[in-house]
Amino acid sequence: MNDATTHALITNPVQIFFIVLVIILFAPLIFKRLKIPHIVGLIAAGVAVGPWGFNILERDSSFEIFGQVGLLYLMFLVGLEIDMFNLKRNMRRGMVFGIYTLFIPVILGMMASVYILHVDWSTSVLLASMYASHTLIAYSVITRYEITKSPAAIISVVGTIIAVFGALIALAVGVGLQSSEINAAYFARLLVLLVLYIIAVLYAYPRITRWFFKRYTDGVTQFVYTLAMAFLASWLAQAIGLEPVLGAFFAGIVLNRYVPSASTLMGRLEFVGNALFIPYFLIGVGMLINIRALSNLSTIWVTINMIAVALISKWLAAWAAQKTYKMNSAQRNLMFGLSSAHTAVALAVVMIGYNITLPDGSHLLDESILNGTIVMILVTCVISSIVTEHAAAQIKMDLDVDSETQSPAPKFNDKMLITVSNPITTPGLVELAILMCGKARKDNLFALHVRNDDSANAAMVAQNTLALAQKAAAAADRSITPIERFDLNVVTGILNAAKERNISDIILGLHQRSTALDSFFGNKLEQLLINTNKMISISRCFIPLNTITRIIVCVPDKAQFETGFREWVMRVGNLAKQIGCRVIFCCVHYTKMPILAALHSAGIEVRCEFRILDTWSDYVMIANKVLDDDLLVMIGARRTSISFDSEMDNMPGILSKYFNHNNLLVIFPEQFGAEENTQVTFIDPSMSDVNISPSGFLLHIRGWYKWLKVMKKRFTHRHNRRNQDIDL
Repeated sequence: MNDATTHALITNPVQIFFIVLVIILFAPLIFKRLKIPHIVGLIAAGVAVGPWGFNILERDSSFEIFGQVGLLYLMFLVGLEIDMFNLKRNMRRGMVFGIYTLFIPVILGMMASVYILHVDWSTSVLLASMYASHTLIAYSVITRYEITKSPAAIISVVGTIIAVFGALIALAVGVGLQSSEINAAYFARLLVLLVLYIIAVLYAYPRITRWFFKRYTDGVTQFVYTLAMAFLASWLAQAIGLEPVLGAFFAGIVLNRYVPSASTLMGRLEFVGNALFIPYFLIGVGMLINIRALSNLSTIWVTINMIAVALISKWLAAWAAQKTYKMNSAQRNLMFGLSSAHTAVALAVVMIGYNITLPDGSHLLDESILNGTIVMILVTCVISSIVTEHAAAQIKMDLDVDSETQSPAPKFNDKMLITVSNPITTPGLVELAILMCGKARKDNLFALHVRNDDSANAAMVAQNTLALAQKAAAAADRSITPIERFDLNVVTGILNAAKERNISDIILGLHQRSTALDSFFGNKLEQLLINTNKMISISRCFIPLNTITRIIVCVPDKAQFETGFREWVMRVGNLAKQIGCRVIFCCVHYTKMPILAALHSAGIEVRCEFRILDTWSDYVMIANKVLDDDLLVMIGARRTSISFDSEMDNMPGILSKYFNHNNLLVIFPEQFGAEENTQVTFIDPSMSDVNISPSGFLLHIRGWYKWLKVMKKRFTHRHNRRNQDIDL
């Protein structure tokens, strides 16, 4: 590669950073109008301003540092965004694709290198490792289309791990053939260090992270900690002789469950990476490309050969995976697009080969191969971006069509009202609402603060609390509508706001008992339950939600017959999916299939288990099985609902006695389609409860009759179950 003979026009650090920001801002906008992926625009802009273009900027140490950070950041985000449930389910297929995308390029690359480029077999092994490796440079495309959980995307990610790891081994073999220092002892030492590295990260990272997130809840602190752990894993991987990208990806996999995809922390990580580090990396790749090298005929021939081998071998691997698992052409093209870009490892391979000097003074890989590799990087990155863009659009369209033709269950009004009164608990309630919603919508959250005090101090508290709610939602890239309401009392304000905004869910924090006579839930919740049939959720969490290890759900008998059954199952399923933990449903045996059907109809795939309870009150027996890192979800029932049991009247006392120090979420499902009670508009602010209507009195009588009728049967069940323990 010929060196640039002139100095760059701009060397001032401030001006350099400004120009880079201008490129990051305008390149995607311009190329989007041209129907070209923005990744191509950033690479092309790097070519134009680099030393081999108009020589505006020099590829100095800042581009090397930010470029390396950007590559590691990209691989770390890939690990964080993987759906671990789907990863485990598609692991076998991904490993098969990894074998295809490793050995097909290795075999084809070695044959082409020996018989077309006329290099020896030891050099061909080095080039084969370059063909086998690839970088998920187009992963941001499928992130934008929200298909990262599709089988083709997950298979490609698993295949990338195997291909890169195998390519690095091939690289070590190729270098070892040229050096006597690398022998069997070297590989044995590498294997031992690799095993120790994996065990150390798998054991230490989860424990340290859970402890840190419990102790420090500040968003900036958690962001810095997460990045530090990612780069520590990269550094340790490099220290034992592996590529740092493998360490960054492995750290993302291990920390995956502590960074929910809809969380504030994930929003910050994606924002910083996509706004700065990853574009810096792409511009730096473009600055390496020397278009002028194509003036040499021998370089042109080598370049054409390298591009053809790189693309054909990766396409054959995707085609073989398609035929093996009977996938469609869009899925094949997505796998090909994601696995066809060559950047980091290819550069490492060619630079290593170029720096190896033979006894006659020549380089192991000459300048034509070096220049051909740089041009191959440009072409493969462009083709990877374009193919991935078209394939992702097709898969997204197919998924939308399938969701319409499969006649899913009717969608319900998805608007959540978060009642905020305490600035300390407000961020936690907003995060809970976001995780329960998932990423389906971004404009369905409302934060409500009700006050009946007209003082300036009360108004300031309301504004500060609502500002905190907006800040917490914005950090997770969500919008929230603040509502400050002056009303007779809190209950009246909540009911009127829910009616005006057509709210489907109401989320509250569990109140603090002020006196010994105060009830566990408080009078406000009792009034809400009587005067609205909408879904109501009451939360009390002592630890951050992303450190929850299990969700234990206690489901009453006949819960599947309630109007809001599907909705609360979706909320719990979304929460478990975002946190990445398993959910254990404790229910009677014939409620299991309706729960699974509700999860399937909503497209929610989580690891769920079932424990059979004969009676709803048996959840007392699991009190010693619910750990401090668990979330206990109690599904309640209104007195007029089908699933109501007289024993539910004891729930507040039991929760206070046996689960007073556990994380708790109590859900009262929607009833009767959330048709409002007509007598709720005017509630006497001096009332502590709402009078029971004649129809309510009859329902109480019916409840007592039902209780007397089943007492004999319940007594038999309790006698058989009290001495048994439920294994969680």
